[in-house]
Amino acid sequence: MKFLVDAHLPRHLSFLLQHHGYDAVHTLDLEKGNQTSDTEINNISECEQRIVITKDADFVNSFLLTKRPYKLLLISTGNITNKELSLLFVKNLLVITTAFNEYDYVELTRSTLIEHR
Repeated sequence: MKFLVDAHLPRHLSFLLQHHGYDAVHTLDLEKGNQTSDTEINNISECEQRIVITKDADFVNSFLLTKRPYKLLLISTGNITNKELSLLFVKNLLVITTAFNEYDYVELTRSTLIEHR
């Protein structure tokens, strides 16, 4: 499973995913860094079959209208420290990755994982 972490989230999240054996990049790892456009992120996601992890509602709108990016993990925790986010990910990583076997759009809140049809 491959991930692309959007600019609105900490780079550490991609390192955490790599530590757990996943292929993960952050927008800072891309040629244009955090200036990479949403369209370019969608193209990379589709071409490399990467799940985009974001807090950005623009990706939700894009996904609902055009089914782009390839797959989407929306983080809707509101303001959260990087440490809390990391702990939330570690706690839910198996559930998140399992959900993507059946769903293309998944949302992580502070208390639950929502699988969107």
